[in-house]
Amino acid sequence: MVDVSIILVAHNDEADLPVSVGSALAQRGVTAETLVVDNDSRDGSRETVRRAGGVSVRLLELSENVGFAAAMNLGIRESAGRYVLALNPDCRLEPDFAATLADRLDRRPDAGSASGRLLRGDGPHLAATGKLDSAGIYRTATGRHFDRGSGETADGRYLAEEEIFGSSGAAGFYRRVALESAQIATGFFDSDFFLYREDAEISWRLQNLGWKCLYVPSAVAYHRRRNLPERRRRMPALVNYHSVKNRFLLRINNQSASEFAATLVPTLARDLVVLGACLTIERSSLPAFSWLWRNRRRLWAKRREIREKVRLRRREGMVEGRRSKVEG
Repeated sequence: MVDVSIILVAHNDEADLPVSVGSALAQRGVTAETLVVDNDSRDGSRETVRRAGGVSVRLLELSENVGFAAAMNLGIRESAGRYVLALNPDCRLEPDFAATLADRLDRRPDAGSASGRLLRGDGPHLAATGKLDSAGIYRTATGRHFDRGSGETADGRYLAEEEIFGSSGAAGFYRRVALESAQIATGFFDSDFFLYREDAEISWRLQNLGWKCLYVPSAVAYHRRRNLPERRRRMPALVNYHSVKNRFLLRINNQSASEFAATLVPTLARDLVVLGACLTIERSSLPAFSWLWRNRRRLWAKRREIREKVRLRRREGMVEGRRSKVEG
């Protein structure tokens, strides 16, 4: 039986793949398989994977770039592990990363995901820089999400195990049964997101379904962080477009009516800031709003699908709770 399926989605990542694939193959203490889903790379990514992994890595070659979420869904469907480790090509794992997280989740059947302690890496071998990259993600009252500790000095910080909102997508660790319970028409990860914020969306969806997320600092990895709020104006237009679109998709999918009502004023204030920016300094992201409008009926149907899953899950939890009381 495969314990952990390590899945990388690559798109023109030739320079990073030797390190990330090498760290995946070096995992110890668990039975692991490694899959790379190549999103129509035009550089030497596929040849690099073959050289770095040989027959130990399964390479799925796509003829078009379907986006991170859809490619990851394909990798999950083609894998067999009890757990799924969604690994970015610009991330390097310590050899016991997968085993440490699998052990913790084995002891916590109510936990559907886990996050290790990600340190900021740099250089061709992702050497530690002394800064934190992510101690998991948290969500604000208005639905925004951030990486805990991002950019802070690593020494002495975020060293306690605890429950958190969700796992950073750089090295997200998920229980397969939890992903299957959350699966919707657009996949385990919502393929409408294409790229960016999909880790926050699956975290929110899993939380609404009652699954916990654990932060386990003894599982360590290193990540080269490219997307940061302060770099937004230097980011590719496509990334910023999906960032705007997915900001609203997050709430459409997962925010309850009561949550929206409770945060109405700050949420709308932030929405106006985003809209104003798109009308002035970031006009390339303005089509995000027309995309949302054109797809409104399908998006609303997807929301109903997700909310129905949440209702059924909570009903099952209530039944189990009553049964436990009777048996006790």
